[in-house]
Amino acid sequence: MFDFMSIMNKVKEAQAKIKDAQAKLVHLQAEGESGAGMVKVIVNGNRKVLKIEMDDALLQSPDKGLISDLIVAATNIAMAAIEEKIKQEMKSATDGMIPNIPGMDFGNIF
Repeated sequence: MFDFMSIMNKVKEAQAKIKDAQAKLVHLQAEGESGAGMVKVIVNGNRKVLKIEMDDALLQSPDKGLISDLIVAATNIAMAAIEEKIKQEMKSATDGMIPNIPGMDFGNIF
């Protein structure tokens, strides 16, 4: 027989852990580089760009398209890295709370 109150308590506990983990995401950071390190972008766990660094030589370039492409590439790399960190953070926060059901991927619900 199901213990409904136990299940509800587990759900509330999971919600609290998820909320705590989400509050900590702002402190996560990831960096992306492009152009052999000529452009670096740092983002946080709230998916906000915190900083863009560019090599001085790149700033002298008249090729604005190249600069734009490098910024986009570095930003995309940083965003992919932070997504992985977020996924790992949320997984560790909910470890043992959400059942592991074969064929069901709960990794994208965060």
